[in-house]
Amino acid sequence: MSGVLARYEQLVSTGELRADPDQRRAAERLNNLQKELEAETSGGLLAQLFGPKTVRPQGVYLWGGVGRGKSMLMDLFVETLSISEKRRVHFHQFMLEVDERMKAQRESDPGDPVPKVAADIAKDVRCLAFDEMVVTNTADAAIMSRLFTALIREQNVSVVTTSNRPPQDLYKDGLNRSLFLPFIDLVLEELDVLPLDGPVDYRLDRLGDIDSWHFPLGDAATAQVREAFFRLTDFAPEDAEHVPSGELELGGGRKLHVPKSLKGVGVFSFKRLCGENRGATDYLAIAQAYHTVILVGIPAMNPEMRNEAIRFTKLIDALYEMRVKLFATAQTEPEGLYSSGDGSFEFDRTVSRLKEMQSADYMALGHGLSW
Repeated sequence: MSGVLARYEQLVSTGELRADPDQRRAAERLNNLQKELEAETSGGLLAQLFGPKTVRPQGVYLWGGVGRGKSMLMDLFVETLSISEKRRVHFHQFMLEVDERMKAQRESDPGDPVPKVAADIAKDVRCLAFDEMVVTNTADAAIMSRLFTALIREQNVSVVTTSNRPPQDLYKDGLNRSLFLPFIDLVLEELDVLPLDGPVDYRLDRLGDIDSWHFPLGDAATAQVREAFFRLTDFAPEDAEHVPSGELELGGGRKLHVPKSLKGVGVFSFKRLCGENRGATDYLAIAQAYHTVILVGIPAMNPEMRNEAIRFTKLIDALYEMRVKLFATAQTEPEGLYSSGDGSFEFDRTVSRLKEMQSADYMALGHGLSW
């Protein structure tokens, strides 16, 4: 099987990718990691006699804005890594799994669950690959340093991850961030941090002429946002029935089911987000977890739908502040969503933001706080 660098060069030579110096450097580094991991697991008789190496190959932390090719390179890396002891998982899903493992371990043994959970995770894994490392949960932030120290330094697992931000900006301004700082130190010491911040947003480039706001509601509008989802996630449309879902932590033990959740793109219905009793913290959790939100079924709201209009305003505020890309199906243009009723004057700001969020300048912004 050819390595990640050979596959990357092939895609460039056939015109499927544009030549990009940052991407090539990342491909070269990942290619070297592949060789180290593959050599470690194919040492022949001597390896069988003396056991596996105790020195793990150094992992990689790829960071950069949305659409810079991080997930594409991760795909190539995992696909061409010819060892069986590998696992790729979305970071949010992994931490949900860790939470369940920790609970089960505490129930069976009152001692410290971290070393045993780390050992269990590492049992059949030499390389752990994460998509979209983003930390928004206080409980996750508090445990990550100890968990990943155990995985990397004690279990010798090589970690490869992508993120929209450099390690120093993870969980920035988060509650009790001091508990998280040792994890940042661990990343800087144990992973090779590579910026991937070239001038081209490849995801937006792949969208072509697909607009972000589609009305009126109906099959045509649905088809457009569906196509946007598949282009943004590189998921095969013919396998649409198997698009993964997700569970988003909202705090206080509450979770939100995300019907379609992949590579930082989440699909939600207006009814679920604005028809139910939700507050600004729920919308912030969504805006932090997803760089792109696809919102379907936005109605033209009448005066009796004042509460829904207020929630919609809070949702758009959160998405706007975090520079989240919004793709939507709606009954009408933004100006017609809530033209009369209590608070309709204030709704004008939401209309203005919705119009700005459709602009090329906004779409080119990286995910994260705008200040």
